[in-house]
Amino acid sequence: MNKKWAIKRITINLASVESEKLERYCVMTGRPATDVIRELIRSLSITELSASE
Repeated sequence: MNKKWAIKRITINLASVESEKLERYCVMTGRPATDVIRELIRSLSITELSASE
């Protein structure tokens, strides 16, 4: 089967205030955290990264 994209599971460590903020945002918007995080990652600009990364 030809998949559009492969799934890779990641784990992130968040401070409690970060976790609470993400959870509140998800409740307010009715969106799952996975979708919110995926959207934030997609919004990153490659040109913002330094040459050493």
